[in-house]
Amino acid sequence: MGCRRTDCMERPLSRLFEKLGGLVGSYPIGFFIVPLVVSFILGGGFYFIEKRTDNDIELQFTPRDGPSKKARAVVQEYFPRQKSEFSSQRLVSEGHYATIIAVAKGKSNIMTKEAFEDIIKLDHKVKSVSVVENKWTFVTLCVKVNGGCVPNDLLEIIEYDASKIGHMDIFYPVHNSSAPSKHTFLGSTIGGVRRKENGVIDFAKAVKFVYFLENKGGVEKWLQQFQKTFLNDHGYKNVMVSYYTSQSKQEEIDKLTADGIPLFSITYALAITFSVVSCLRLDNVRNKVWVALIGVLSAGLAVLSSFGLLLYAGVPFVMTVANSPFLILGIGVDDMFIMVSNWQNTNVKDSVPKRMAHTYKEAAMSITITTLTDVLGFYIGLMSDFPSIQYFCLYTSTAIIFCYVYNITFFGAFMALNGRREERNGHWLTYMKVPTEAPAKSSSWNTLCCVGGDYDKETGAEKIQPVNNFFKNYYGPLLTKPWAKAAVILIYAGYLAGSIYGCFHVEQGIDLKDLAADDSYVISYYERDRKYFSGFGPNVMLVVREPFPYWDTTKRSELRKCTDDFRELDFVSKRLYTSWLDAYEHFGKKMNLNLNNKKSFMANLPKFFVAVPEFKQDVNITRGTIPASRFFIQTVHISNSSMEIKMMNGLEEKMKTCGAAPLITFHPAFIYYDQYAVIVPSTVLNIGVTTAVMLVISLLLIPNPLCSIWVTVSIGSVIVGVTGFMALWGVKLDTVSMIILVVCIGFTVDFSAHISYCFVSSKKPSANGRMVDALFMLGYPIMQGALSTILGVVVLAASKNHIFRTFFKIMTLVMVFGLLHGITFLPVFLTLFSCCSSEKDEEKQEVKDSVAAHNVMHDSNRPDDLQYAYDNKDFEQCHRNIMIWKENLKVHKQQLNVYVIGSGQHKHPCLEYDPDCP
Repeated sequence: MGCRRTDCMERPLSRLFEKLGGLVGSYPIGFFIVPLVVSFILGGGFYFIEKRTDNDIELQFTPRDGPSKKARAVVQEYFPRQKSEFSSQRLVSEGHYATIIAVAKGKSNIMTKEAFEDIIKLDHKVKSVSVVENKWTFVTLCVKVNGGCVPNDLLEIIEYDASKIGHMDIFYPVHNSSAPSKHTFLGSTIGGVRRKENGVIDFAKAVKFVYFLENKGGVEKWLQQFQKTFLNDHGYKNVMVSYYTSQSKQEEIDKLTADGIPLFSITYALAITFSVVSCLRLDNVRNKVWVALIGVLSAGLAVLSSFGLLLYAGVPFVMTVANSPFLILGIGVDDMFIMVSNWQNTNVKDSVPKRMAHTYKEAAMSITITTLTDVLGFYIGLMSDFPSIQYFCLYTSTAIIFCYVYNITFFGAFMALNGRREERNGHWLTYMKVPTEAPAKSSSWNTLCCVGGDYDKETGAEKIQPVNNFFKNYYGPLLTKPWAKAAVILIYAGYLAGSIYGCFHVEQGIDLKDLAADDSYVISYYERDRKYFSGFGPNVMLVVREPFPYWDTTKRSELRKCTDDFRELDFVSKRLYTSWLDAYEHFGKKMNLNLNNKKSFMANLPKFFVAVPEFKQDVNITRGTIPASRFFIQTVHISNSSMEIKMMNGLEEKMKTCGAAPLITFHPAFIYYDQYAVIVPSTVLNIGVTTAVMLVISLLLIPNPLCSIWVTVSIGSVIVGVTGFMALWGVKLDTVSMIILVVCIGFTVDFSAHISYCFVSSKKPSANGRMVDALFMLGYPIMQGALSTILGVVVLAASKNHIFRTFFKIMTLVMVFGLLHGITFLPVFLTLFSCCSSEKDEEKQEVKDSVAAHNVMHDSNRPDDLQYAYDNKDFEQCHRNIMIWKENLKVHKQQLNVYVIGSGQHKHPCLEYDPDCP
């Protein structure tokens, strides 16, 4: 039984494109000029690019509605910072700051007089930085407490005297000074510590100081001057210095786009060169050099028009959008190769409008499928929680629409103009008419340079390129062998096993140091910070965000049970815990106060805050009630993204299980950690919905449902492969790789949809024949598109930026696996599992072809029962009659070799598939 065909849309669209091709072929000048004018007008939008550029890390690269942003809003509402108060553990945002890390050289101990002499010099140098003729100095900009700048605790302990460091007992991680109730946390200040049994530091490798600044005019200039001061500051005998500021992340992001321009320029040049070279022909008339150049220009005009339009509309331009032009170039070049390939298979003796009509009927339908799936896929990406991904998808999908329109207008018009030159046998360079055959006694140079216009006399089309012949005569027939199909299935099984294994080892999250170039000062700072100071992680707020009866002993015990549960987590310190409530209870016992009724509890709080003023920042008192308060837990050993994920999940679970009061957890770093909660679900959702949409489009436009399903399966297979092998290649799943995975879907559609559409559109009677035909028609164009992209991204492997190297790795995987599926896995599976042909269908097709050939030959001796049987659908009788007829036609072998279909000449199918054919 044959398959049902789902070509209710494909057939009318094909006819529509056929008419459009004829129209473009008849009036190419208009279709060529209008896109140029539109591009010129819309390109004016680039005037606003600087104004529209928005690379704010928090805004663009964190979830738009992340829970930590909501938690921060709660903290800001209930615990606003007063100017006279400051506590680094109570900050709700990173704020403005500069920081330095000093590491002892060699294997020496940094807790020595010599090392601290250098450290005190460093501290003095920081505080002496000034800008605008000393108008803005550290003293004028620093955050102040009690009238002075926030001190560095360690230097305060030794009273800025390096000689004291070797004669003092400094406890770690909490130092107890001689002052009563004075406890200083040094876990984030001293790193690489080895302690004695009593907790006194015996050895340390590094120290870190943070200089906090107010948010006021002059801060940004001061921080820039700070960086310049320490950029080449290597004049210390005993310590190595790394530095960082609150502006560093943003500056590195802003630099990234500028640093990538030279690399992308090289990638474009390579892709363009490959496209031109692959379209070179030795025939001076059939040469496609100018066609290739215009094809690349068409993609460039699409980027110019789409970006300009969106910039006019005020859409923010984010760093991630800089990757979009490369994608558009790849799609545009791929579509160009498809159109050129179909043009070459038309009859060179036909008129240009007729050749264009035939080209559009086949090629335009194929690129329409890929364009629709690409555009809808990227528009679905607008559902992402990350604004950077949303803007990337918006810019890219709009550019793909322009690329498609320009391909069937601007590029198609130039193909028609080039076809007119070929029609009059004009030279590709001089445009002068040249002979098709070399004159007698002409030199070899004359033949090489001044002769052209040859074509295949048997088919009437341009001569087949050697690579196309390879797919037709060697590679395609090889894949039809049973043992070759078995080998392909085994290779695919190995590929799938490796992919699935890798998927279970994908790491999430973007390391902030990956935003910086390899030679940036930021790298050394992050590496030393992670190496020496990862023992203690964020000091996390536990916020009770609703009124709570703290004076009720039962309720208070339940709340304490909740906070104790947090301290039982293996990434939370059991000893380092800050609780105003515990301190208040201790104060009440000491002062013999009754804290078990509301009136007494509330009345004595002001006395407590006088005794311990820092706790005043942890309790919100409004109209005699406490609508919110907060406690602090100290996390430990948060050294990588896996521990960050574990921390966020563990805190979330404990919040849900606390029945005493509604809690939220917060730390400024959690704004960036929110990506862990949404990046996997968001990626899966985008890919799943996009794949489902592509299945629907394939069902509507590819005239066979089972083949459409195989396109979707191929897409899923490539995505699994890219995800798995990117993990094995050391690439994490983050906002950058997530964007490229969306790109992956687009390129995968191009590979699989082209082959599948050509497979089901082929007139060959058998599945193997259709596979060979599809590979012959599109194997080389698909390979051209993949190789041009791979050649382009190879340059990015040498980039000093992690993001560009990630782009190289994933795009290489996409191209390799997409190509492997397009020309190996999918063709074999289509022959094995598709129902695109059956034995009876093949008999019917052979009947039709033979009758057509018989009619074309105008043989007066043809049997009338042959036509009668065909007209009356008696295919079995007709088939028997044909077998007899063929035996009697051996004398007409030469006439049977070719028959006419429409405007082209093609070999009779039985000559390829019937060994007994005359």
